Amino acid sequence: MANLSPEQVSNVEADCYWCLTKLLDEPVSRHMEEQGLEFLQFSFRWFNCLLIREIPFRLVTRLWDTYLAEGDALPDFLVYIFASFLLTWSDKLQKLEFQEMVMFLQHVPTQNWGDVELEMVLSQAYMWHTMFNNSPSHFLAG
Repeated sequence: MANLSPEQVSNVEADCYWCLTKLLDEPVSRHMEEQGLEFLQFSFRWFNCLLIREIPFRLVTRLWDTYLAEGDALPDFLVYIFASFLLTWSDKLQKLEFQEMVMFLQHVPTQNWGDVELEMVLSQAYMWHTMFNNSPSHFLAG
């Protein structure tokens, strides 16, 4: 994100917020908001490391394959990947308080993930990207 202008960063943040509130179950989004947890508090590392630190090393090649295939659409697609990644733990997140959520999201339990779990996240992200990416702009004004 270092190469993005302030306006582009603002647009990414707005898109992340939109995905968080529209794509995740509404109870998860509401709970996170009630706890005062902002997307940026846990997603900064996700964006900077492109989820490489959050998944087992053996799955990195599959993840990078997707990133390379997306080409210039990758920044938009990442928002959908992150929303799908979060949705994986929606039931758990609804039971956690602020500090527990922060700790959980900084150390998501993916150590036993295999191809199936990653494919589910990527497939769901691809579906959402296909459905919503060309819809009218949902960026927040300002």
